[in-house]
Parts: sequence; C-alpha cells; structure tokens
Amino acid sequence: MNMQNLMAQAQKMQRDMQKKKEEIDSTLFTGKSELVEVVLNGKKEMVSIKFKEGIDVDDIEMLEDMVVLASKDATQQIDKAIEEKMGSFGSLGGLF
Repeated sequence: MNMQNLMAQAQKMQRDMQKKKEEIDSTLFTGKSELVEVVLNGKKEMVSIKFKEGIDVDDIEMLEDMVVLASKDATQQIDKAIEEKMGSFGSLGGLF
C-alpha cells in the first residue's frame, strides 16, 4: 500500500467520523424522570426542560433530584449513541 492510498483512507475516515459526530450533535435526546423531562442535544447542552403538572414546588429538593435524574437519563442516551455510531472507529473517536 502506498502513502497516497494510506492518506486517502485516513482522510475518508476523518470525514466519516466528522459526519457521524455532526449527526450526534444535531440529535435531540429526551431524558425523563417521574416529574421532569429535559432535552439535550448531542453536545450535552440542555435545550429545554419541562415540569409535569401537579409538581409540588414547595419541595425544591425533590424537584432538584428529578432534574438531575432526567439529565442523567439523557446523558446516558447520548453516550450510548456515541458508542454505537463512533465505536467502529475505536480509540480514534477521541480525536474529535
């Protein structure tokens, strides 16, 4: 295999990785807990948060816990999507 072919393959792999990363970044992931729903994009940035009707706003500690749980749920979904889409690139996924 010559150097030109090797460089062409590396560039193709880089383009493929970038495309998959862009797909993940633009995907919205909804995390849910009992009373809260959060939406994160693939960059793990919060896009929205919704509280279900009937929440006891006097119990702030419970509400905080529900937000954390919903955020963890969405983050786990993102991590799973990254693993599924970028796993084929092995340890190279850390380059982006």
